[in-house]
Amino acid sequence: MTLRQFAGLGALLSLAMPGLALADEAAAPVLNSGDTAWMLTATALVLFMTIPGLALFYGGMVRSKNVLSVMMQCFAITGLISILWMVYGYSLAFDTTGMEQGVVNFNSFVGGLSKAFLSGVTPSSVTGPAALFPEAVFITFQMTFAIITPALIVGAFAERMKFSAMLIFMAIWFTLVYAPIAHMVWSGNGGLMWDWGVLDFAGGTVVHINAGVAGLVACIVLGKRKGYPTTPMAPHNLGYTLIGAAMLWIGWFGFNAGSAAAANGTAGMAMLVTQIATAAAALGWMFAEWLTHGKPSALGIASGVVAGLVAITPAAGTVGPMGALAIGLVAGVICFLCATTLKRKMGYDDSLDAFGVHGIGGIVGAILTGVFAAPALGGFGTVEDIGAQVWIQLKGVGFTVVYTGIVTYIILKVLDAVMGLRVNEEEEAVGLDLAQHNERGYNL
Repeated sequence: MTLRQFAGLGALLSLAMPGLALADEAAAPVLNSGDTAWMLTATALVLFMTIPGLALFYGGMVRSKNVLSVMMQCFAITGLISILWMVYGYSLAFDTTGMEQGVVNFNSFVGGLSKAFLSGVTPSSVTGPAALFPEAVFITFQMTFAIITPALIVGAFAERMKFSAMLIFMAIWFTLVYAPIAHMVWSGNGGLMWDWGVLDFAGGTVVHINAGVAGLVACIVLGKRKGYPTTPMAPHNLGYTLIGAAMLWIGWFGFNAGSAAAANGTAGMAMLVTQIATAAAALGWMFAEWLTHGKPSALGIASGVVAGLVAITPAAGTVGPMGALAIGLVAGVICFLCATTLKRKMGYDDSLDAFGVHGIGGIVGAILTGVFAAPALGGFGTVEDIGAQVWIQLKGVGFTVVYTGIVTYIILKVLDAVMGLRVNEEEEAVGLDLAQHNERGYNL
């Protein structure tokens, strides 16, 4: 080889090397700063939904002697579930070891423990649709979902459950109910309801039906509050409730748009349809109440807001604006009827309508997702056969209702036998703020 030929080969190699280096860089996962920034923001918004959003929303609806107890429960659950999520919850929900698409085995129902104590998670661990943001952010984002779900149950048994029993119940319920349902719906190929094709973009089944059904079981097992329904038990501070509802509305954009796991068009549409459905449900509840009771109430419109947020949650990634409008209107009216007429006829004491709003709203949203996700009706999903998808959604709803109902009932009955669930009559009369925490919400 002549010197000229050698020099030419060297030049070619020098030109090729940057291309080789770029190929290596392309092969390695690269964080997307835009997606990462959005997911950090969305995570903070979802945590904001529980503290202070839900704490204020529920706190305003109870009597003044119980306002701190409800807020305390929300804060305690936030701490408890955060630690359990780190220790084993994330692994039970998202460990995919042993899973295979189309194969039903133990790992179709719950994950393993390979991620216990967040083993292997480092600053360089990445995740997302194309490994675009840190796994630590995804873990925290999903942690906020795990936090708010048991906190929602508080609304069903407010003003009568012992704080110690509540903590133990929530820890066991999170382990045996929340983590498995999240795994079955969201873990990917091999997950039971994932393989069925259940559509649940941001938690209609995992969060709201799950919490709502658990709340219904809890309020029935504990029994009615002393004096219910003959003694007036009006909300003590609807200002708190309206502020809390507003915080939930804002935070829900992180809940729904954040579930796109990227700063993209799906996140943008999820934000839009969330706003439309929530507004429609607020008006639907307000006008239904106005026609039925003669006057629209602040508590009613706040409840309608939450009903709309709940109903659009499973559909946020697949429905269009008109579908969102329909889902919101239907949810607002149906949740109003269930939180008033149905509850009165059935006689259960769902203190703050956890089942009437979250359980029913989640069921309505899950079923209608199967309808309005179809492109033929303005949706952006892959639904071609609406009837078949609605059947799949019904299967998912039915499985969740039965599984959650049975396991929640067993947990509560065992705890009641072992330590008792309910405060005594004297403590209930004094109020849980003093009886359970030796504090008052108001010192006048």
